[in-house]
Amino acid sequence: MSRAKQITPPVAGHGEGPVWCPADGRLRWVDMLAGDLLAYDPATGLVTRRHVAPVLAALRPRAGGGLVAAVERGFALLTDDAVQPLPELWSDPTVRMNDGGCDPLGRFWCGSMAYDAAPGRAAVYRLDPDGAVHTVLTGVTVSNGLAWNRAGDTAYYVDSATGRIDAFAYDPATGELGDRRPVVSVPARRGVPDGLCVDTEGGIWVALWDGGAVHRYAPDGALTAVVELPVARPTACTFGGPGYADLYVTTSREGLPPGDRAPAGALFRVRPGVAGFPGYEFAG
Repeated sequence: MSRAKQITPPVAGHGEGPVWCPADGRLRWVDMLAGDLLAYDPATGLVTRRHVAPVLAALRPRAGGGLVAAVERGFALLTDDAVQPLPELWSDPTVRMNDGGCDPLGRFWCGSMAYDAAPGRAAVYRLDPDGAVHTVLTGVTVSNGLAWNRAGDTAYYVDSATGRIDAFAYDPATGELGDRRPVVSVPARRGVPDGLCVDTEGGIWVALWDGGAVHRYAPDGALTAVVELPVARPTACTFGGPGYADLYVTTSREGLPPGDRAPAGALFRVRPGVAGFPGYEFAG
């Protein structure tokens, strides 16, 4: 068991969606309900903030520069000085985007949730490089972590309401999802599975909301490592830094009583002894 180190002040109300950007060696993540993009520079320890939209749910680097993002009701393309919203996918103000990631073919996937987490009201959408959008899953409740393994043949997915991490067979030639199977059922006393990432050995790292920890599971579902945090609500994790040896963890103070908040909302880091790998980028 190891413990993560706090590396920033509590800069986010609801920190989420971390991603390492190798082009400039920074870790980016979102303060989701503030609609802000945060960037951490390990060389200086400084965090910069940029307002993007009323809600900024998830983001990934674009292969040609800039970022692709999920905003409240759809997608957007970001450059250093501009935001290009794409057409909204729905008009219902009670549903928002929540979390996502890119697949090996360079397509950006993001799932939604109702603000009140009403069962079955959410879906998972896929933005293709040509701008086409497809609905991939329906009947979702709280769409959260989505990440592919290094081989590119398995996608791991969390609908937090299920308390599970599921695996989809993934065809890297066609980009189609295949059979779905449960990998891990997290006991309720350990927290709720949220964002996740995958390491070079195939281990699945998942942040446990209300669990104060990140767990590593082997592909067969065995618990192999625990990273403790001094906050109740870690939200997501990703590898970055030199050799992708550092695991970064975002946290939230959303819904916590004032006395329980510090240092919730900070960014944390741990070196777990296994490395990640460069994330897939959006090809559009």
